Amino acid sequence: MGIEQLLILIKPDGLKKSLTGNILTKLSEARMLIIGAKAVKVNEELAKAHYQQLKDKPFFGELIDYIQGKIYGEPWDRVMAFVYQGEDAIARMRKIAGATNPEEADPVSIRGAYGRITTKGVYENVVHCSSDPLEAQREIKLWFKPEEVVMPIYPTKKVIVEKEEKEVWA
Repeated sequence: MGIEQLLILIKPDGLKKSLTGNILTKLSEARMLIIGAKAVKVNEELAKAHYQQLKDKPFFGELIDYIQGKIYGEPWDRVMAFVYQGEDAIARMRKIAGATNPEEADPVSIRGAYGRITTKGVYENVVHCSSDPLEAQREIKLWFKPEEVVMPIYPTKKVIVEKEEKEVWA
């Protein structure tokens, strides 16, 4: 397949259960490079854009609340976002993550070991992994600015932005 990139999110339930270290250890088995990492407080716009392909599903509202951590409250209303890069990265990392449905996931996978389905039917599957190269590119560009990724992976351009309000350190 060649070198690929993908977005991996440790979702709010993964953070609430203090699984960040366990998940990163498991992901490290693939020997991939982390080329972007950050904590993100997910707003509604980002959540809806991330799950745009599911907008017509009856569970869309619950999914948006879940990725925003609304069901957990502070300080669990965030995700850890990573860009990983490596040989055949998507297939290899998705295998480590396991099936989306935690009950169908291999017990040694991340979702098989740590995921669950709530009594309301929400898949608390602790991680997200991009599904294919096109989706990975869309997701990485959605979650990361070019300067937040430590190596160039997609074409960029220089633009002059005027009157942009930015928060800076005081």
